[in-house]
Amino acid sequence: MTTHPDVATAAEPVPSPQPAPATSVPRPPRRTVRTASWYAVALLISSVMVLPILWMLTIALKGHSAVFQVPPRLLPDEFHFENFIDGPKAIHFPRLLLNSLVITSLSVMGGVMTSMMAGYALSRLRFPGRKVWFYVFVGSMMLPPVVGIIPLFQLFKDIGWYDTWLPLIVPAWLGGNPLFIFLARQYFLSVPYSIDEAAKVDGAGHVRIFFSVMLPITRPAWITMAILAFQFSWNDYLNPLIYLYSSEKWPLSVGMASFVSGFAGQTPDWNFYMAANLLYMLPPLAVFFVAQRYFIQGLSALGTVNQR
Repeated sequence: MTTHPDVATAAEPVPSPQPAPATSVPRPPRRTVRTASWYAVALLISSVMVLPILWMLTIALKGHSAVFQVPPRLLPDEFHFENFIDGPKAIHFPRLLLNSLVITSLSVMGGVMTSMMAGYALSRLRFPGRKVWFYVFVGSMMLPPVVGIIPLFQLFKDIGWYDTWLPLIVPAWLGGNPLFIFLARQYFLSVPYSIDEAAKVDGAGHVRIFFSVMLPITRPAWITMAILAFQFSWNDYLNPLIYLYSSEKWPLSVGMASFVSGFAGQTPDWNFYMAANLLYMLPPLAVFFVAQRYFIQGLSALGTVNQR
């Protein structure tokens, strides 16, 4: 028995075509130059941001005489790590830190909570004059805060709040930041109304909808507000300076100035000042890095909100 030549030819596997060897496409020189330029600009901007912190660190590690060395040197000859202990000790750093934490925590809680409630009311509740109230809040953002210093000081002095923490905390619990109210309203407008209606069908009222439904949904928004409120309150220097007379009630923002004002006619210990200042910067940095994911989500979501 012989096999037909055509059948034998059809049974043989047909070799698949081999892929052509990959050849590297040379990057156009214009694109390479553009990428290198972007990296150079980013490196320049980063150096501008990092150089002051690096200079603070090197001053904090120098001795008293090396601070004024001419020409200045970036790296100290001797590292004085004890400045991070002696510097904070000179201004009673632990007590001032505790004061700042108490004032900032209560102020942030009050400011964020009342702003979210006001934003919910302006975006979800139907009542006469709702838009007028919103325009009043927006218009108050254009008013410089320094305009109200004298009347508020007279008011707090008359009701006996001078030299207490109340002027720094209570206004935040009364919705004292119109910017946060504006941001909260805009974020609530991005939430579909069908969620409210579904909760109302289940028998939930506005209080339950706000705490059980809206707050979890708007987490990026109020975390963004909390970060901003923490920065504002932590770095606030003017208001504590006006309302607080006793040094044992000062927050860190005012206590740091005692390095200069407390030694009138003498040269301040700049190495102590820089060491304490670096420690002063740590809490806001820690808060930002812990919640930066929500901070970026909140700012991104605010840019996609439709106006109604």
